Amino acid sequence: VVDWRGNDWFKGSKIPAAHLNSRFCTPAKQCPIIDPSWEDPAGVPIDAILFGGRRPEGVPLVYQARNWQHGVFIGAAMRSEATAAAEHKGKVIMHDPFAMRPFFGYNFGHYLAHWLSMAHVKNAKLPAIFHVNWFRKDLDEKFLWPGFGENSRVLDWILRRIDGEDIAEDSAIGLLPKPGSINLENLKDDVNMTELFRLPKTFWQKEVKDLKEYFDAQVGNDLPEAIAMELIRLSDNINNL
Repeated sequence: VVDWRGNDWFKGSKIPAAHLNSRFCTPAKQCPIIDPSWEDPAGVPIDAILFGGRRPEGVPLVYQARNWQHGVFIGAAMRSEATAAAEHKGKVIMHDPFAMRPFFGYNFGHYLAHWLSMAHVKNAKLPAIFHVNWFRKDLDEKFLWPGFGENSRVLDWILRRIDGEDIAEDSAIGLLPKPGSINLENLKDDVNMTELFRLPKTFWQKEVKDLKEYFDAQVGNDLPEAIAMELIRLSDNINNL
């Protein structure tokens, strides 16, 4: 094996064979199930957008945005444990809007405005927006959700939501699955679904505070009013928990 620097590599070497960010350099066209029209200049229909952050506490397994504006806010408000894709080291919680922060190439406020403008495109059928979190832990630092192939159970719920099934209920942060609506048949792990979807008030109050500080410092006057209003709405909802 030759490593990413062109040197011979052997099993057990302390030098990584691949660059830490190499996963971002794999051509999408190599995916065997990618839609053949994925690069069609006319565009392709998108039914759903899934945002996902690595959050060890507070954030439920899955929730859905109430509408497009709320969905853009969810993307803008994403936070996650740092990974090799960012410059942070250690397991700090960093702001990672749209899971794209290290890759933004222009004014973030303008980027948000561009997303919001999609709601005004004539005859546009906007995708539903969801947030997923496979990484919530219990007090013993063990994952509450088994993850991996079991994530298809969450995707099943999402697809049923897209089909219009009445399997969601409103909460302080968005639409959560109704109790029993996620298919757990033959799930080997004993999952505490109540804890997995619990919304701790103090956690979310801090989340709102951190988001406001981030938007003020990093976006300032360029923050679209619609996003500022969503943050206020979230704050009011959390305070009423």
